[in-house]
Amino acid sequence: MPSLSCHNLLELAAADEAPLPSPTPLRLPRVMSVASPASPTSPSSPAPLRRVIVSHRLPLRAAPDPAAPFGFAFTVDSGTVAYQLRSGLTANAPVLHIGTLPAVAAEAASDELSNYLLANFSCLPVYLPSDLHHRFYHGFCKHYLWPLLHYLLPLTPSSLGGLPFQRTLYHSFLSANRAFADRLTEVLTPDEDLVWIHDYHLLALPTFLRKRFPRAKVGFFLHSPFPSSEIFRTIPVRDDLVRALLNADLVGFHTFDYARHFLSACSRLLGLDYQSKRGYIGIEYYGRTVTVKILPVGIDMGQLRSVVSAPETGDAVRRVTEAYKGRRLMIGVDDVDLFKGIGLKFLAMEQLLVDHPELRGRAVLVQIANPARSEGRDVQGVQDEARAISARVNARFGTPGYTPIVLLDGPVTPQEKAAYYAAAECCVVSAVRDGLNRIPYIYTVLRQESDALGDDTPKRSVIVLSEFVGCSPSLSGAIRVNPWSVESVAEAMNAALRMPEAEQRLRHEKHYKYVSTHDVAYWARSFDQDLQRACKDHFSRRHWGIGFGMSFKVVALGPNFRRLSVEHIVPSYRRTENRLILLDYDGTVMPENSIDKAPSSEVISVLNRLCEDPKNRVFIVSGRGKDELSKWFAPCEKLGIAAEHGYFTRWSRDAPWETSSLAADFDWKKTAEPVMQLYTEATDGSSIEHKESALVWHHQEADPDFGSCQAKELLDHLENVLANEPVVVKRGQHIVEVNPQVRHQQRRGGGEPPVVHGQDGEGAGLCAVHRRRPVGRGHVREHRVPVQCQREAPGHQRGVRLHRGQEAEHGQVLPGRHGGRD
Repeated sequence: MPSLSCHNLLELAAADEAPLPSPTPLRLPRVMSVASPASPTSPSSPAPLRRVIVSHRLPLRAAPDPAAPFGFAFTVDSGTVAYQLRSGLTANAPVLHIGTLPAVAAEAASDELSNYLLANFSCLPVYLPSDLHHRFYHGFCKHYLWPLLHYLLPLTPSSLGGLPFQRTLYHSFLSANRAFADRLTEVLTPDEDLVWIHDYHLLALPTFLRKRFPRAKVGFFLHSPFPSSEIFRTIPVRDDLVRALLNADLVGFHTFDYARHFLSACSRLLGLDYQSKRGYIGIEYYGRTVTVKILPVGIDMGQLRSVVSAPETGDAVRRVTEAYKGRRLMIGVDDVDLFKGIGLKFLAMEQLLVDHPELRGRAVLVQIANPARSEGRDVQGVQDEARAISARVNARFGTPGYTPIVLLDGPVTPQEKAAYYAAAECCVVSAVRDGLNRIPYIYTVLRQESDALGDDTPKRSVIVLSEFVGCSPSLSGAIRVNPWSVESVAEAMNAALRMPEAEQRLRHEKHYKYVSTHDVAYWARSFDQDLQRACKDHFSRRHWGIGFGMSFKVVALGPNFRRLSVEHIVPSYRRTENRLILLDYDGTVMPENSIDKAPSSEVISVLNRLCEDPKNRVFIVSGRGKDELSKWFAPCEKLGIAAEHGYFTRWSRDAPWETSSLAADFDWKKTAEPVMQLYTEATDGSSIEHKESALVWHHQEADPDFGSCQAKELLDHLENVLANEPVVVKRGQHIVEVNPQVRHQQRRGGGEPPVVHGQDGEGAGLCAVHRRRPVGRGHVREHRVPVQCQREAPGHQRGVRLHRGQEAEHGQVLPGRHGGRD
């Protein structure tokens, strides 16, 4: 159920922005095109889940046509990933696309057009006012977020086209994402629909959607790079964006590098760890497991085969082959943007002709420049640079009938483009940073599938590929280069042209086998299956929404969890004649992030009031030392304290400290402390906590990755050197702790009973139960839990323990911290 405490808190917009027009609700069926599972028309099998594909643009083309409905002729844009992925989904599953209209048709917005596109294309448009869309897309997305995701910090916006962070543009970004959520709200059936959100334009959408539908099945795939945490942490709203991704059930990336950077950002910004289990990476986030998937997008094999088999393509291939007869043809296809490295590629071509004069008059680089996807001086700068370098190279090395660099920056038909792919013996990709780049995939398939050359010999190809491109890890046969090293790229181009044909065939076969089996259908099918798997426990858990604004999140708890309420607790408290109250200290009585850990006067007053009631027995339970706790709680005469996780117990201020029945020999500290000291000196931010019963190594203030790595090494080191000592070495959150083992007696008839220590008395006492299980190397893992020990007395106590994870008054769940002091 939605949280009432945060209703409408995500309605964020700039103060000076005009509000979005209220959308007229469409009269759409909640479940489209399929019958309900309970319907008599489908008694044998449940209806297939509907897939709702959400992207910035709808997969449509629009051409002005006065004779067409609404003044535009709409057709499917089969080249978009959002449309191509349908080939990997269940054949009879309905698919709904949600996104904005093509730019040329943006002004044609109306409810009638929405119904027309829904009926004819299964597309539902999101209408954004033109000024809002400009600030959202061309402002925040393309000139702030997109450059930063590609490692370009906005230090010199006048020359590189990047913008510094502006709060008003960010609010426009949120307003646009909210408009997408509004449209989804009109049609979504959260119990039955799978929502698949695409790319960085909609990074905030999972939060808006999760707020309205806590059980929504949401997947998100980032098609751009995710930068290292050092870059990502420069974003002023970095926490908002990370939390938004964590509000999805499945988050997908092209490469492990991108996923690793995301996991590092979660660790460094939110303190979250991840686990890998049975091949899946999961992040535990307030009771939910957010799955991280790594798989690059493939190409649409069917579409490419239809293009290459067209008669127009065959004619174009023969024309290109004849035009470059006797030449060594290389191909490059790139969008016009800062990161494609077109200028670096031309400089490498120039260096190739300088270093290898024998290739002058023979080697030709054809560069097809696709239209830019954004606007600005940076795009014009890239175009001007490419034209200037190509003109200089051609003037230096060109001759009548020979042009070293052929720059095609005008319209090129798909058939002509396919012809250049098929005729070129080498493909050069020199992007300095790119999310995936499917150009090498397309090149490999078109080289294989084209028969227009009339050559029956096995196909061959070579790819010169930047190591900073997302497809690089999957193309192991490519010649990988650093695009910033012009000389290295030139030598790689020379190696490609001089490579023996047999080796070219082997590399080509290796690439084609991968590309043809890992196509876009394979990618979509895999993501869809993993999304269903990630959401399978949604209805076996209970969900509560907490948090404000973009900090909103959903807490998922087990089906047996009961939310504590004042109405339930107060009557039970008043009816009870004998009460045991156990209060965890760090993070419960005192805030976890507090610098001064000493209790405030208000805390002391509350504890004294509880202790004054003769029906109460109140204990503070902590991992801290007894001397520190005794000093802090000296004003509390009747308060009981369990220090060092129950090793020391005191029933009141004037009562003596009692020691548990653990081993009294602490000579092992002389061995363990020097080892811990060694790791402390090597790990900045770590420290050793000395307890009477234990030694604890803390690394909470250390670098998260390095501290975790050192903790693993320390755990192994201590287990080795203390193998013959009566101790238990264990690792918690940000700690490695050494404790004495529990003394126990063998039960008659076999089996080991739990060892209980405490004080016998009327009613119940405070106990610690030691659970023992083997862990190898002669040690046991020991879980010591304070519990209620109940004697068979007429008036036994009822224990009430408030601990991290529960709050009696509000029922709010807080993240637990298991460490040396909790």
